[in-house]
Formats: sequence, C-alpha cells, structure tokens
Amino acid sequence: MQDSVTSSGIPKLWQRLLCLLYDFLLLFAVIFMASLVFVPLFSSIDPLYFKPFYQFYLLTIMGVYFIWFWTHGGQTLAMQTWKLRIVDSKGQSITKKQAITRYLLALVLYPFFFITLIWMFFDRDRQFLHDRIAGTKVIKL
Repeated sequence: MQDSVTSSGIPKLWQRLLCLLYDFLLLFAVIFMASLVFVPLFSSIDPLYFKPFYQFYLLTIMGVYFIWFWTHGGQTLAMQTWKLRIVDSKGQSITKKQAITRYLLALVLYPFFFITLIWMFFDRDRQFLHDRIAGTKVIKL
C-alpha cells in the first residue's frame, strides 16, 4: 500500500548537498564494515580478478543500502536528519523499480555532477536529472 506524503516544499540546494555529504559519511561506515567481511576472505585471489569483483560487491552493498531505505520510509538516515524524503511524482512512496532506476542513474550521472547540478537549476521542480528520469522527487517535510 502506498503512503501519501505531505510536503512543505522543495529543498534548498545547500540542504541537498549537506544531506549528500552526510550520506557519504554514513556510506563510508557501511563500506568499511562490508570490507571487513570481504577482504580477509578473498584477498588471496589474483588481483586481476579481485579488484572488479570487490568493486561490484561494494556497488551492490551501496545499492542495497539506498534502495532499502528509499523503499522503506523514503528516507536514508541523512535524509531523516535534514527532513527530506523521496516520493514519486504523485507524492506516494516510490516502488522498488523506481528506487533501482534512481540508484543506477545516480551511479552513472554523479561522476558528471555538474550536469545534474545544472539540470536542477532549469528543472521546474528543482530536481536532479536522475530524479526526473526515474519519476521521483526529493521533498522537504
């Protein structure tokens, strides 16, 4: 069942950037813990195979982190702090498909951060490009 959300507006750029920084710090801890499990088990593997497998493992762990939080309440821990939430275009909770799409698009678009940032200034709802494509939006509670 989808939850309807009451928003109080569009978050400011500085709020989204600080939330992004806080999420990065939290994600660093998650990656550290995931590495404590992975590296001792697989460090003896040939580095040619180890590095891509390890990178895929970490991208999967990060995806699970974000997708789980986005589909269970619409907020990561950082978003809860800054009172931001991810919803679909109708203000409902996002689906797992939307969360996966948003995550994969963010992976592709964040290395080109200025494209997403510039897009936000021209978007009518001040959303990043990956939100527009995925059919999601970040709102201020």
